[in-house]
Amino acid sequence: MATLLFHDRYLDYDFGPEHPFSPVRQQMVVSLLDALGHPVDAASPPVASRGHVRRVHSDQFVRTVEAASDDGTAPAQAWDYGLDTGDVPVFAGMDTATRGLVGGTLHGATLIAEGTAHRVLQLGGGLHHAHRDRASGFCVYNDLSIAIDQLRNSGHRVAYIDIDVHHGDGVQALHYDDPGVLTISLHESGRYLFPGSGAVEEIGADAGEGSSLNVPLAPHTGPDSYREVFDRVVPYALKQFDPDVMVAQCGADAHFKDPLADLLLTSQTYEYLFQQLLTLADEHTCGRLLCTLGGGYHLDAVSRIWTLLALVVHDHERPSALPEAWRERWQDQISDPLPSTLHDPEPSFDVTRRSAITENNRQTSKQVLELMAPHWY
Repeated sequence: MATLLFHDRYLDYDFGPEHPFSPVRQQMVVSLLDALGHPVDAASPPVASRGHVRRVHSDQFVRTVEAASDDGTAPAQAWDYGLDTGDVPVFAGMDTATRGLVGGTLHGATLIAEGTAHRVLQLGGGLHHAHRDRASGFCVYNDLSIAIDQLRNSGHRVAYIDIDVHHGDGVQALHYDDPGVLTISLHESGRYLFPGSGAVEEIGADAGEGSSLNVPLAPHTGPDSYREVFDRVVPYALKQFDPDVMVAQCGADAHFKDPLADLLLTSQTYEYLFQQLLTLADEHTCGRLLCTLGGGYHLDAVSRIWTLLALVVHDHERPSALPEAWRERWQDQISDPLPSTLHDPEPSFDVTRRSAITENNRQTSKQVLELMAPHWY
């Protein structure tokens, strides 16, 4: 039995109508689940305290976020902390709104640590770019690292798996020297995409050396190559690390429709990845798995992918057709016609050098495993 976490306060994390990190994405998912006969009966998590946030963020950074949140006016030092930028504009109530998301992910970690739940879906969060003293990439506070910190304080070894198209740089940095946290990020190469990090050579530091894995993928990587790399690296790494809990950031922006990146995954690929995460959790952590959302900026694709995530986590049947009433409700939010099916129609990609891309990704995954081998034996 899965536990789903959601609260209307999540929708307060809103940078404005023109910003891609829009709460409309969650609204579409909740309404689609309802239209499919699975209304969201979610556990209502508490708002995280500022004390919780200070577990991984500096006091001055938190104070700056608070100051910017009073009336949505950025203090003079905002830029020093990654605030009042195009990616992270300030807005009134930002501190409370972000702590609302943190509270959900933290609550999920607490339920798992206490043994109250095993499989948890946090229908929000995934703010993996936030650093100790800097907001970045649409992310203010790092809910994932705060939750991982909670699990570590409960004595758990944590494997963090990030399938967002962008490198999970904030989570990696916050746990880079902790041998009890394994971070695995599959992402489009930082040579071409924000945040410019996530090279295979980033393997951790000090006591944590060998506990950070990065698989930078070539632009235009398609479903087959992505699945091949995932299956080659992730199960093996989990077997070597032997975690107690898995935490997954399930960003949907590696989809071929996403406007901010260049990978070519399909909804079918995502369903496969979600199933794999559940299987791997059953094999390695007695089913203890905490999933969050993350990136995803094409409203059609992201709403269907995260609905698939909820259906998979709850072991619900995946219907073929989308309810017509739901499509009519949301069509005016989408420039292209909404599809009639939950899954993508089989796309046809005209990608030159497909074999070269596949071989590049194979060599990358081989290099990752070779770099990690001395730390695993």
